[in-house]
Amino acid sequence: MTTPSLTRILLVEDDPDIQTVACLGLKVVGGFTVEVCSSGSEAIQKAPIFAPDLILLDVMMPGMDGMTTLKALRELPQTLSTPVIFLTAKVQTHEVAYYKQLGVLDVIAKPFDPMTLSATLNRMWFQYHD
Repeated sequence: MTTPSLTRILLVEDDPDIQTVACLGLKVVGGFTVEVCSSGSEAIQKAPIFAPDLILLDVMMPGMDGMTTLKALRELPQTLSTPVIFLTAKVQTHEVAYYKQLGVLDVIAKPFDPMTLSATLNRMWFQYHD
């Protein structure tokens, strides 16, 4: 079986500085097509139109947090099975285990290195499809 290519990433992050750093790593270093959303509600609106291969989702956001956004994305037919990776500073063992119980593919700890972010996502993508 051939692994589908990872090209379109929906980045959901409320912090403009982290958006900028993540976009640098994803667009310039990784060559991905990236749609940025500043909130969970914006992600719910844009995800069905953008049709991402993968969603990179901040956990701690005002309004809809990452868990609430994940639940809402899972209720949309277009994103029902789209892999989601959480971006968070809350990476205690029990927290990561909880996120994975919710159905996320994996977790990337903040702060992250924008120069290795794309390689990390590709590794997670290929492990998911292996």
